[in-house]
Amino acid sequence: MANISDNTTLLNEDYDNLFFIRHVVTYIIVGIGLPLLLMAIYALYSLVKNGQVAPIYIINLLISDFIQLCCMIVQESKPEEEMTKNIVVRTYRCAGLTSVGFMVCISLERYLVIAHPLWYRFRRTIRISVVVCVVVWIIPPFCYVAVFPWVTMVVKRIIFTILLIIPFPLFIFFLIGTLRALSTSVSVPSDEKQRIVAILVLVLLIYTLLFLPSIIWLIVKTYIYNYTLDVLSLMSVRLSPLADLLLYVFIKKETFGKIWTSVCCCRKENNDTNNINTISLDHI
Repeated sequence: MANISDNTTLLNEDYDNLFFIRHVVTYIIVGIGLPLLLMAIYALYSLVKNGQVAPIYIINLLISDFIQLCCMIVQESKPEEEMTKNIVVRTYRCAGLTSVGFMVCISLERYLVIAHPLWYRFRRTIRISVVVCVVVWIIPPFCYVAVFPWVTMVVKRIIFTILLIIPFPLFIFFLIGTLRALSTSVSVPSDEKQRIVAILVLVLLIYTLLFLPSIIWLIVKTYIYNYTLDVLSLMSVRLSPLADLLLYVFIKKETFGKIWTSVCCCRKENNDTNNINTISLDHI
């Protein structure tokens, strides 16, 4: 009996430590993410006013991230009313699904620029982008209002898992298709090509590192449950709003140009150093 009591005490302490870590990390994410998201949204909105279509999807992605951060604040404050908890949880999940949808839109739009430039040039209007944004925003709430109330928990989990798995092969397809089309594309400048590939790689990395572990755990925890893995999967998804801010860096031509120049300079310096070392060794 003493061993059982000691094990229970240690388990409760582990739960308390994990809960405290989750609490602290969440507030760090919110404290850093909220002001940066607001600044990025304002900066990208100025690009849309100048007639550029590309930032529209990223602006909506950042807005969905902003909603997620607001929901995190309410969740960590522990509201007493059950209805409030349910509304916040569903809003958070809808915003999460919406952010995934806009990540797909960003990758698709960048893929079309390279693979089908003529089609994209004639279809590139703000009206079409707005319609796509409205559809992406409507689909998650529609699922929660019109579908989920009428199905069992198992079916809900299956639908949720399918909605999250589908984008992953799409991201891979868009990246591979873009890389294949790069050699034949002559209408897009070289610096624009580099920026597009960087955005596609970044979106794929964000989804692979932050969303895919949670998707796998969502499938596995039906059979095996572990509180530590549950917390880790939750925190990986909560980091996504911060990771999405990197897209702002790559969508801004000036910022990306400075980063690319710095990387190229570093490579050149390393090559020059290696050449000097090689020449010195040859003389020896």
